[in-house]
Amino acid sequence: MIRDIVSIDEELCDGCGQCVPACAEGAVRIVNGKARLVSDVLCDGLGACLGHCPRGAIKIVRRDAAAFDEAAVHGNLASGEPARVPSGCPSSRFAQFAGPVRGRDTGAGNGRHAAESDAPSELTHWPVQLRLLPPTAPILQGARLLVAADCVPVAYAAFHSELLRDHAVVIACPKLDDTRGYVEKLADMIRHNDPVELTVAHMQVPCCTGILQAVLEARRLAGSELPVDEVVIGVQGQVVGRRRIPAESMAVPPQ
Repeated sequence: MIRDIVSIDEELCDGCGQCVPACAEGAVRIVNGKARLVSDVLCDGLGACLGHCPRGAIKIVRRDAAAFDEAAVHGNLASGEPARVPSGCPSSRFAQFAGPVRGRDTGAGNGRHAAESDAPSELTHWPVQLRLLPPTAPILQGARLLVAADCVPVAYAAFHSELLRDHAVVIACPKLDDTRGYVEKLADMIRHNDPVELTVAHMQVPCCTGILQAVLEARRLAGSELPVDEVVIGVQGQVVGRRRIPAESMAVPPQ
């Protein structure tokens, strides 16, 4: 039959999962990092999920679809399948933390490892992957935003205490990620949240400077005059360079 039914644009969807609990019928799930309509018969076409998508990826269309089936909905909800929450790892469900958490390892270990693990984590939110964090996340509003290449926290021992503290963070790999949409998403984060500070931390390898170029282009698209503070980390974990790039500068990062 021709009827109203939900349609999800995969290009716009960032997998945040906010639409999933809004669907009382369990018709929408997160599959491979994207929201999916799992069955036409589970969707009533009323669009309760529409207002929960920060990317505008969901709309109602009229197309040939199987009729809505309340019995199928009851069976779906009674099946125990994770229809009301994102399936798999909860990587796309936004959470904001009250303050630093100490990470003491309560298992067996020597004193040195226990002392190191007692250092506080400065992470203020989850998720941190650029692909997963929605531009409308409340932690971004008026934030000191840190955009880091995802090797930086591994290489730089003082990442939490010197870079992450008091910052909202997103991480990405400009070499291995599918970076389509990253510039636009970063531009949305800058445009809609009025960050007070913008820092980019990347490794001292040529492929890693792509994350700085993405932020500079995003700043331009957003019409922002916020300076970008660049921090360069060597492959042995040391800070090898710092500079401030004003808005009018289109300087290419050092290779």
